[in-house]
Amino acid sequence: MMILLSMKKVSKYFGEVCLFDELNFSIEDNHKVGLVGVNGAGKTSLFKLVTGEMKADSGDIYINSSADIGYMKQNIEYDSDKTLWQELISAFSEQIQIEEELENIRKLLDSGDNVKELIKKQDNLMQRYDILGGFEYKSRAKGALIGLGFKERDFDRPFKNLSGGEKTRLLLGRLLLSKHKLLLLDEPTNHLDMNSIIWLESFLKNYNGAFIVISHDRYFLDKTTNMTMGLQNGRIQTYTGSYSDFMKKRDADKSAVEKKFELQKKEISRIEGIIAKQKQWNRERNIKTAESKQKIIDRIKEEMVAPDDDPDTIKFSFNTKEGGANEVLAIQGLSKSFGNKKILENSDLLIKKGERVFLLGDNGCGKTTLLKIILGELSPDKGIVKIGSAIAIGYYEQQHRSLDGNKTVFDEIYDSYPELDRTKIRNALASVLFKNDDCFKLIKDLSGGEKARILLLKLMLSSANFLILDEPTNHLDIFSKEMLEKALKEYKGTLLVVSHDRYFIDSTADKIYDLKDHTLHLYNGNYTYYLDKAVSEPPTEVATDKKQNNDYKEQKELQSKIRKAENQVKRTEEEIEVKEQRLKELDKLLFSEEGQDIEKAMKWHNESEELEKELEELYASWEETQGILSQLK
Repeated sequence: MMILLSMKKVSKYFGEVCLFDELNFSIEDNHKVGLVGVNGAGKTSLFKLVTGEMKADSGDIYINSSADIGYMKQNIEYDSDKTLWQELISAFSEQIQIEEELENIRKLLDSGDNVKELIKKQDNLMQRYDILGGFEYKSRAKGALIGLGFKERDFDRPFKNLSGGEKTRLLLGRLLLSKHKLLLLDEPTNHLDMNSIIWLESFLKNYNGAFIVISHDRYFLDKTTNMTMGLQNGRIQTYTGSYSDFMKKRDADKSAVEKKFELQKKEISRIEGIIAKQKQWNRERNIKTAESKQKIIDRIKEEMVAPDDDPDTIKFSFNTKEGGANEVLAIQGLSKSFGNKKILENSDLLIKKGERVFLLGDNGCGKTTLLKIILGELSPDKGIVKIGSAIAIGYYEQQHRSLDGNKTVFDEIYDSYPELDRTKIRNALASVLFKNDDCFKLIKDLSGGEKARILLLKLMLSSANFLILDEPTNHLDIFSKEMLEKALKEYKGTLLVVSHDRYFIDSTADKIYDLKDHTLHLYNGNYTYYLDKAVSEPPTEVATDKKQNNDYKEQKELQSKIRKAENQVKRTEEEIEVKEQRLKELDKLLFSEEGQDIEKAMKWHNESEELEKELEELYASWEETQGILSQLK
């Protein structure tokens, strides 16, 4: 096997803060690597070392001369006047160039000059074209676009008019089709729905090259990787196998290190007791024995390896009120449309006490609309929605709009739960990693992940016996997701969850409703069961001849909603532009002479990380609003 990339004793500091401490690893041409670690561990910074955007302070980075690297960033800084289709097929530049040369040869052949020479050149070009897959590259490109969630009607759209998420998907497709020997993929599933993620998994499993992928999607990692690198405390642990294999081996190794460390401490303590006794007797023979025993202690101490400190983890715990009806939520014959756009048609749903129910469906199919009907924020066109008696609902909404941006973190909790004293609030905030001055940050200054933790804390304090959660894992790193899953499995109440996180669904769900073709389809099991049944027994479309109500009043309401959505899109775009511009300014500052100032560099680095998290949230908000706008129109 050929080594494409290696790092030996690579270290990187921001001022006195160590980001990487003598990293050692190598990537071969058959490696498909998952790079995992908590938010802020330095995963993206590691990619920047490989691409040269960031320089190491010490150590060696080796990149094979034949290892052309393709890099997919989280945040795209690229624009173009080309159409979506033109931008994608630029990945096949050599095939396109051969087509142009063949066309020129055909024109020259018509003149009758140098026929033999031209035919020979034509044959050589055709052979090369065939080797490059020239006869099927357009169908491959089309398949990639459709796999990534685009429709054929989108192919002629100008690239510059695409949303941030659409640009990311398109450039991901172009990168994958470019056949780089080594891909660096930073959260490639962020803007993909479940069908597109499944397509990407299939593509990467069959990819004839190596890749390193940063992802918090554990199911995706298990499906695509054969090696896992865990980045923690500035060091890397490398394991053969998928993410699940990595977790088992890492936990076993950690347990072995902890056990050995404790045994070594006990042995040192035992020998120190012997030394103390020998010194009490204070004879020449005793002194020599004490010195000999001290050498044993020194040798043990040299060999001792202290276990790594675990990163701070969230301590989720959801209490629940006693009582509540056995039928928590019952829906019968539910229908809902926005103008001519049908969302739900004659749908039924039943959730009983203690059930953990997940709601699946493609982006824009109406899952959030259904939640809003259940919560009473929208009225159905037809049907019955019944919440059981003594049911207290706690709602997690993925865009975090219920938080007051002008309040501090502390006041957000205090105003919601004034019966709690300051100590209890501070302890509660510490459980979700808000400590010391972090408690007095303004909500509007928080990242998406920090806002998610505040909303989840409010749910923990609510003691609601029916939790409705809309994409609760979106802004959480892998380890926080695992803590949330554990807490929800221990929760004694009832769950209704919208999620694209298949690992989360598989480990938590005991019942799934799939919203497909405007109708809810029930599967009595987890995600593995759902996959098996959905493939073998695909749901049939429910026919309907119900007429749409398009009276004047409804049209007026619809136009008002469209205007609001359009204004929201515009505001979000403006905010994205401001933050992207600031991010560019920070990149320049970090690599300027001023960036040599340790305090300034750390400040700018931290601001960059916060901006990247905020932009991720804004892109998601933009896409959601565009989806709503598309439904309304």
